[in-house]
Amino acid sequence: MDRNDYLLSRKKILTKYQSQADGLTQVEVTKRQAQGKNTLTAKQKTTLWQKFLAQFKDLMIIILLVAALVSAFAGEVADAIIIFIVVILNAIFGVFQEAKAENAIAALQKMTSPTSRVKRDGQVQHVASADLVVGDIVLLEAGDVIPADVRFLETTALKVEEAALTGESVAVEKTANQLRQPDLSLGEQANLGFMNTNVTYGTATAIVTRIGMQTQVGQIAQMLDKVEKQSTPLQKSITHLSKLLTILILVIAVVIFTFGILMHRASFLDMLLTAISLAVAAIPEGLPAIVTITLALGTQAMSKRNALVRKLPAVETLGATEIIASDKTGTLTQNKMTVEQFYQDGKLQAAQDFLGDANNHLTWAMILANDAVLTANGLSGDPTETALIQYYLSENKLDVTALENRLVRVRSLPFDSERKLMSAIVQDRETGKYYVLTKGAPDELLKRSEKIEIDGQVHKLDENWRQDILQQNHALALKALRVLAYAYKEISAVPAEPQSVTEENNLIFVGLTGMIDPERPEVKAAVAEAKKAGLRPLMITGDHKDTATAIALRLGILDQVDASRVITGSQLDQMTDEELRQKVDQYSVYARVAPEHKVRIVKAWQAHDKVVAMTGDGVNDAPALKTADIGVGMGITGTEVSKNAADIILADDNFATIITAVRAGRKVYANIQKAIQYLLSANLGEVLTLTMMTFLGWNILAPVQILWINLVTDTFPAIALGVEKEEPGLMAKKPRGLKTNFLSHGVGIGIVYQGLLEGILTLGVYWYALNFPYHTNDVAIHADALTMAYATLGILQLVHAFNCKSLTGTIFTRQIFNNRAFNGAIILSALLLCLTIFVPALNGIFHVTSLAWSQWVVVLGAAVCLVVIVEIVKAIQRRK
Repeated sequence: MDRNDYLLSRKKILTKYQSQADGLTQVEVTKRQAQGKNTLTAKQKTTLWQKFLAQFKDLMIIILLVAALVSAFAGEVADAIIIFIVVILNAIFGVFQEAKAENAIAALQKMTSPTSRVKRDGQVQHVASADLVVGDIVLLEAGDVIPADVRFLETTALKVEEAALTGESVAVEKTANQLRQPDLSLGEQANLGFMNTNVTYGTATAIVTRIGMQTQVGQIAQMLDKVEKQSTPLQKSITHLSKLLTILILVIAVVIFTFGILMHRASFLDMLLTAISLAVAAIPEGLPAIVTITLALGTQAMSKRNALVRKLPAVETLGATEIIASDKTGTLTQNKMTVEQFYQDGKLQAAQDFLGDANNHLTWAMILANDAVLTANGLSGDPTETALIQYYLSENKLDVTALENRLVRVRSLPFDSERKLMSAIVQDRETGKYYVLTKGAPDELLKRSEKIEIDGQVHKLDENWRQDILQQNHALALKALRVLAYAYKEISAVPAEPQSVTEENNLIFVGLTGMIDPERPEVKAAVAEAKKAGLRPLMITGDHKDTATAIALRLGILDQVDASRVITGSQLDQMTDEELRQKVDQYSVYARVAPEHKVRIVKAWQAHDKVVAMTGDGVNDAPALKTADIGVGMGITGTEVSKNAADIILADDNFATIITAVRAGRKVYANIQKAIQYLLSANLGEVLTLTMMTFLGWNILAPVQILWINLVTDTFPAIALGVEKEEPGLMAKKPRGLKTNFLSHGVGIGIVYQGLLEGILTLGVYWYALNFPYHTNDVAIHADALTMAYATLGILQLVHAFNCKSLTGTIFTRQIFNNRAFNGAIILSALLLCLTIFVPALNGIFHVTSLAWSQWVVVLGAAVCLVVIVEIVKAIQRRK
């Protein structure tokens, strides 16, 4: 699409769009409206029912549904009902989360100006912005929202705030002049205006060049619709685990069933029920509930720390993050210009050291050569001008209102982009004298100054002073400060029509100010902590390269001035996607970038299998927020568009909150991993016990026994492990990244050896009961042996839950009982298990007998063996 309208003259732009200075005729407008309306549209969204059905595509959910049907077939209706409830609640929660995430385009639409002033048939009319057509002539003034993409035909001191689109922290000056340099970035196209940006100063006449989905904002809307959200690391890990479990469960169930039939261990129906029970035992049906509950609790904890989670998996994804790509304006910085440096009396000093008073001519020029307005609701006007007054308002440095009442503006010369100056003519009510107060670009103001004020005395502005001022200006500019110069002179009378050539000449130079959108005070420490945690912070901004570099250095994102680590949008345009992918890790700062650049950068990092978090607050950030593995929006300064595209919203716009959220995400993952290790090792112990009993020709645990153990030991302890407190050193570890899963870092090996250990110990107790019986009756011996195996398998799992409180740490610490929910879960599960043995009425239902205390000693002895062996293995792991 042709985007080079800034290279055309005013005459050629009118010709190109077949329009004229008096506007289109109504006939032509009607004809062009048939080509489309000036509105943003989105692709059709899925219905709630479609979202609900989509929740059942997950492999683990399918396995659970099969398990529920099998349980019902086996006569365990209660187990089946519990599984169904877990699945349905999980689906409802998923739909609820997704339903809130599809409002990005609607938010874009709300930003559009409802009406516009246009010229049609030579008359100024107010029309609905949705009815604008290409070629319409629109009239703009301060306070207006630009209703479409436009090319300016006439401008008067025009400034437009484009931060939401370009990331530029300062309102940009606009011109109607033809630009000559090709391949300019969006923020440099000074004669173009873009839909949904705001006019902060001046007036303009412009021709509409793009409407609706063809505008820059429309392109962002299309990008939002095209972005396909990637599966989160958590979802990938669960899918991987589900596939692995499915294969193993099916193979084991078929082998057990076939072997039992061939060896005549039991009838066809009994072996079928045994195989089904084994399959149910092997499936961690509590896993979706555990994951959901753990994520939900993590969400609550994060919300208390100002991180609002819109999509549950985002909690865990943030814990896996390796790259944090942050927007600058409003995220790393405060999104408000602040005076940082003063140059007066030949000295450069920090803002806090400047002692401007009501009789200081620099103070006069800053406050009165200024169009910002102080109202009951605060300051309004251009951000640069409001910053100048805000300096004096903060900490009550000066009574601004009193000064404005004393020095009354009687005439003014508005800012003009060609002369780069603005002046106010004021009268001092105390003395009756008149003064011209001027501010503007240092080089331009120096051309018009003949004298300089030093310590209240006026001297000739000789070459030495001029060079000193220019050097100070250059030094401030190198720090990415926006520099303004100030001057004044006394005049005898007020001119009827002030002229720049007379009023803005023979001035007395009085000083410079350096301003910047400063970094947030807490961000530097947050960047340092991110680096310590193995994260790489990046800055991606639409602002100037010099400004971005200066802020990055101040924050520690750049360690030293190295131009090779900073790249601009224009340079990105010269690179193919493959070239960017190869070089992306060379850059830490991306300046002057457009929305499509941000998406390319995120994808380039993702091509290296990096988990990317993207922060932002503007419309221009929305596509990248959706593309990133985790989108982090700003709650205060963020647009509704960016919030709706994000996975997590920072209620305090505090970059440091991201690090807090990363910590919470890592804790969530660690707890889910603990629960999985517990569940799978316990289930493996059950599978091994049944398998070996079948192969050895021993009596097999009844289906009801397996299902009850599975129910009471899997559910409560596993959920309680999901709310374990954070282990020490969590943020000293490197991010785990995408190449790991729940079975990585020794967890898979732990599951295998711990599951084998549980099975071996259970079989050992069974063998002991057969060979060293408590009774002499053969039937009673076998009944006791099965009961002891049943009790051992259940108790081992509950004791093993303590082992899983830390994957490698010892359980013999003060923290062993620090989780009340866990302690309660273990006690409840143990009671439910033991009641089936202690209560005679339940013995027949569960095919168990009452055990003597000596038999319980053997059962508990097996549990002690489990703890000792696991502790020895953990000690070896810690040494390695």
